[in-house]
Parts: sequence; C-alpha cells; structure tokens
Amino acid sequence: MISKYYFINKFDTNNINKQDKQTVIIYRNYSSNIKNEDLILKIRNHCKKRGIKFYLSNNIKLALKLDLDGAYIPSFNKNINHLAYTCKKKFDLVGSAHNLEEIRIKEKQGVTKIFVSSLFKKNRNFLGINKFKILSNLTKISVVALGGISKNNQRKLSLLNCLDFAGISYFE
Repeated sequence: MISKYYFINKFDTNNINKQDKQTVIIYRNYSSNIKNEDLILKIRNHCKKRGIKFYLSNNIKLALKLDLDGAYIPSFNKNINHLAYTCKKKFDLVGSAHNLEEIRIKEKQGVTKIFVSSLFKKNRNFLGINKFKILSNLTKISVVALGGISKNNQRKLSLLNCLDFAGISYFE
C-alpha cells in the first residue's frame, strides 16, 4: 500500500478533508516556538474522524503525551533521548535525511521510515534520481521520497522502487 505524507503548518480542514486514508498528516510549525496543545488536539481529533493518521514534528514527548499516531524527526534533530521513552505499539517514528551521515543518525534514532530529500526539487539538498537511488540502497530501513513530487513526476517513483512519498504542494 502506498503511503503519502503531507506536511502542514496550519490547521485547514478543507485541505485535510481532501486527503484519502493512505495520507498521513505531519504537523510542523518551525516558525513558532510554542507548541499549542489545543491546536494539535483539534488537528488530531479531526484526523481521527476522517480515519487519517496524524504525526507531530520534532516533539516526540508531546506526541506520546497527546496519544498521536507518530512523530517525525527532521534531519537537523540528532538527539537520541527519545529512546528512553515508552512508546505504544502502534506509534510510528519517521525522520528525514539528506546524506549518508544523516541516514546513519536516523537509524540510531530508531525510525521506521527515512524521508530522503530532495528528489526533484532543485534546492541545496538536491539529489536527483541517481544519487537518491544510491542513498536509498545504503540502508535497510524503508525509504520515502521527499522534495518536488508532483502529479506529473509521481510515476517516476516506480523507477526507484519507492512508492511512498512526502511533500506539501502535491496535496494542495
């Protein structure tokens, strides 16, 4: 089954309602240092009603406290303190990486999926198809494509043996 990961930074019911049950919503708002628990609970409850999984970015402790489906660890987070926490069985931990060093860190952090970026988006982390394939073959952990995925280039993911993908603009 294909999993799709949609990064949001605000609560918009219209966008969430457009998603199917294979979409996981990841709330990340790095512009605000304040983690608004009430807002996170509203998003969680809305996603639960729609049968959509909901993850919180960069705060595993809060994700566990609020009984979310999982947490996302960004590439800049190299902390392993969360390994001391007790997680429920169905709690997923995913993370992103841009190079081999970050992939090894995510493996130590115990993630179940690694978002490797940037596949198509030409930014400072741009990999392209060949580098993406090389990096994804260097880990046994399931890889998710991230960066510049669109309806036009989505079929290219099958060339990479990677059907799972993540993004923002694809879903809007």
